[in-house]
Amino acid sequence: MMPKPTKTQAKRRLQRALDSIPQLKQLRRNSSKFKKWHRDTLVAITNTFGGSSSHAKEFGDIEYSLWIISGRTPESAYQKAYVSGLESAEPLLQSMIDEIEEYWEDDSQSPQPSDAGVMPQWANTNQVFIIHGRDHGTRDTVTRFLERLGLEPLILQEQPDRGRTIIEKFEDHAQCNFAVALFTPDDVGGLTDDALQPRSRQNVIFEFGYFIGKLGRDRVRALVKGNPEIPSDYSGVLYIPIDKGGGWRMRLIGELTTAGFNIDANRAFEESS
Repeated sequence: MMPKPTKTQAKRRLQRALDSIPQLKQLRRNSSKFKKWHRDTLVAITNTFGGSSSHAKEFGDIEYSLWIISGRTPESAYQKAYVSGLESAEPLLQSMIDEIEEYWEDDSQSPQPSDAGVMPQWANTNQVFIIHGRDHGTRDTVTRFLERLGLEPLILQEQPDRGRTIIEKFEDHAQCNFAVALFTPDDVGGLTDDALQPRSRQNVIFEFGYFIGKLGRDRVRALVKGNPEIPSDYSGVLYIPIDKGGGWRMRLIGELTTAGFNIDANRAFEESS
């Protein structure tokens, strides 16, 4: 499990990311140095504030490219969008540094954990339960990504039935220490026929609530595709949107790392490139 950094470490990491921006502005868009900077900075933010924090979401939402393009879009427009993204990151990183300086306890006052160096029990398994509906494409994308991280995704329908009922089979395999719920717009529902809206399958809602009760909210993460209805009891809790740019991958890595999984983020992105 990656320990939370001290005040000095957190400030130093984010300051290093901030100081790199002027040089990055001089490079061409999508350079290898920019990609490494973006990945390293998001890892530093998730390790400092948490993968589901507003800090990680704000940084992950910054755009460095154009949304609307055509065959006549000049290269200068792409480069301008890239630099604009970096300019948006500058005040955000500075605000995070200021927050740490203002509100975090000094290193000498920070309590030291009594079990420092002891690996949590969660580190003894690499299994992650995948809660999904009918969007098998999204399920497979997340599954393959977790496999590249060296984890063992568990998909219920791929397990043998052995004469069990569905609920018996679910309970037998729900022994993982982390669960990822895929909220995809597979169904529609509403209070009345004229107030229907997209929502996830009912099995997703049930299994999601089961794992929150079993493991706690910090060991269950919701990945949301599109704009399906979110359970009312869960509204207000930060979730991870499945964005086109793939920022959800780094946010999920941050959550898994915080939960105690020993994973190599570089390996996952090297194999997917």
